[in-house]
Amino acid sequence: MVKAKLRSLAKINLDLRVLHRNADGFHELRTVFQTISLADTIEIEFERARRTEITIDGNVNIPNNLIVRAAEAVLGSFGISARVRFRLDKRIPMGGGLGGGSSNAAAVVLALGVMVGGSAPIKNRRAGYKPAPQEIAGRLGSDVPFFLQGGTALGVGRGTELYSLPELKEEEILVVSPGVHVATGPAYDALARGLTFTESSSSINNFQGFVRALGERGRASQASALSGNDFETVVFRQHPKLKTILGKLSAAGAASRMTGSGSAIFGIFGSKEERDRAQERLKQDRAFRACEIIPARLVSRRTYQRLWRRQLREFIDPSIDLWPPRSRYAR
Repeated sequence: MVKAKLRSLAKINLDLRVLHRNADGFHELRTVFQTISLADTIEIEFERARRTEITIDGNVNIPNNLIVRAAEAVLGSFGISARVRFRLDKRIPMGGGLGGGSSNAAAVVLALGVMVGGSAPIKNRRAGYKPAPQEIAGRLGSDVPFFLQGGTALGVGRGTELYSLPELKEEEILVVSPGVHVATGPAYDALARGLTFTESSSSINNFQGFVRALGERGRASQASALSGNDFETVVFRQHPKLKTILGKLSAAGAASRMTGSGSAIFGIFGSKEERDRAQERLKQDRAFRACEIIPARLVSRRTYQRLWRRQLREFIDPSIDLWPPRSRYAR
């Protein structure tokens, strides 16, 4: 039996534009993903077996957990059966647009592949082909491929087409989880995007302006004035409390946005001292009484991948500088 203990990081959307709806029913997106230090913990135990058995213990019970689907996909891609046990310590608030489930799935794809003894890509003895981790991740969900690389990335289409952006300063943030559930499907419906979107050109131009500012200034806080999230208009109309939270975060000196389709709100601060002072003030504010206020920081791609190399050092080949990392047991 082999074991690993993983930190599975959350994400925020520094910018999110929703364009037209495609013929397949999915919307065309433009977004900037950013990993943050808020994380779940996943413990994995793996051993080969005659029959596959996957179990999860933890502090939450999640129906149709992506962890199980990810494990099944990885084992299936190698054509092996195994006994895999997971223990999940969930710290990323669920249903807030922070990507916790997608991050957990990507963590399993990254870790289980090298624990099994595989590489990316690798031939499957029986089928003649093994999908690369990126392909497996794309089948699991739109946000999952981003968590294979981390850092700052531009997402196109459903968010699965990714382009790495220059590294940003790892600024301090507060994440506010208001305990409000925002259903993603109705949020898209409220935007009323059809197969055509008359404001598509201006939306893309605004998005490009934000991306340019990120590259020029190297700090998300300094480019934030040019950022946007198209879901804020419709979600704030349904949940005015979220607009109040964002406004108070901004008044406390933060560059603030909602992430994804909500409901989590984040604020980026110029220093840890500013963030900590704001957190103490906001704890006393009645608008935040039922909220979880979580301190965190932006995590660069270099830091993210260093974390994963450290977590998987027992299983990866340190002499091969590839990403995703190659197993030391790969044939």
